[in-house]
Amino acid sequence: MVYLDNNATTALDPAVADKMAAFLREHFGNPSSLYPIGRQGKEMLNEAREHVARALGATKSEVYFTGSGTESDNHAILGVLDALPDKREFVTSAIEHPAVQETARYLEKKGYNVATLPVDKTGLVDLDALRDALTPQTALVSIMFANNEIGTIQPMAEIVRIAKDKGVLVHTDAVQAFGKIAFSADALGVDLLSVSSHKIYGPKGVGALYVRRGTPLLPFLHGGHQERGLRAGTENTVGIAGFGEAARILPEKFPHDKPRIDALAERLRTGIREAIPKVHFNGHSEQRVKSTLSCSFLGLESEAVLLALATKEIYVSTGSACSENSDEVSHVLLAIGLKPEIARSTVRLSLGRFNTDADIDLVLKELPDIIGKLRKISAFDPEDID
Repeated sequence: MVYLDNNATTALDPAVADKMAAFLREHFGNPSSLYPIGRQGKEMLNEAREHVARALGATKSEVYFTGSGTESDNHAILGVLDALPDKREFVTSAIEHPAVQETARYLEKKGYNVATLPVDKTGLVDLDALRDALTPQTALVSIMFANNEIGTIQPMAEIVRIAKDKGVLVHTDAVQAFGKIAFSADALGVDLLSVSSHKIYGPKGVGALYVRRGTPLLPFLHGGHQERGLRAGTENTVGIAGFGEAARILPEKFPHDKPRIDALAERLRTGIREAIPKVHFNGHSEQRVKSTLSCSFLGLESEAVLLALATKEIYVSTGSACSENSDEVSHVLLAIGLKPEIARSTVRLSLGRFNTDADIDLVLKELPDIIGKLRKISAFDPEDID
């Protein structure tokens, strides 16, 4: 099997699996309980929080565990707007993850003014449009750090500076940036930042929200006093143990992982370009997560490419895993100016820690033949597509 869908999810690192297995067998106490097995759970939560905070470049008190990156996004946006009831404007971009995009639509139904910033053909946000969108009524700007479909990295430091000049808070969905590019939440200057465990070789069902000290934020879930009163509900202790371990080993593995993965991705990109005609790569050529390759194979339907690769046990994606079952054309690809027929021909290949040179060898052996055969039976002529 060749797994090239690491932006959708990653395999558990063996160290994470071992940590979770040991914890699952030995620790079942509720971390809110005062007796010893409860306190053991609480100690684990504190240890995991420390590891996540260190990996994010934050303090332990600024990290709150959630159930997912989606929950973290929702909490950041809705929690800030609830805390600032006199401000009824929200700013985001045209290429956000559905967790932010759908929350923006929800806000519009609630009577908020939502400004959606355009992007250029590489996926970079229009900073002049950002300046124009900010008003005294703007409560929050939410811009994704690294795009999940095309890999483009936004100039977050400049976005923060523009917003701060107007006294506006900033949230970033850093789910696809965490573990792939080096950053410090504190140095970045954002007020809120969302991450997810299963994108860094941890378990699914666990996320975290970074909240800079002093940021106004109300609870998203109501109930008990878990997570210092900001996120009610008994904690997913096993999942958090795994997230903590994934975050602990991340700084150790990153200096080796990143250059190796980037080199594999560049070899794959070069090999595809040289072996396959009429292929277009989407996203910024330099300012991007190198392990994300968005390839439009002109004249084909992406689902046909995906299924043909799957017969060879090569697994890729046609876009965001959160919209894989939708018949709609990717909003990200349309926002960067692709024609619908080109957007529909796009496949995403995303590499990770466990990919090898042998994986790339196999893809470069099988993919050109697959594309050639599919184009021979395709109703579209790639020569007719710009």
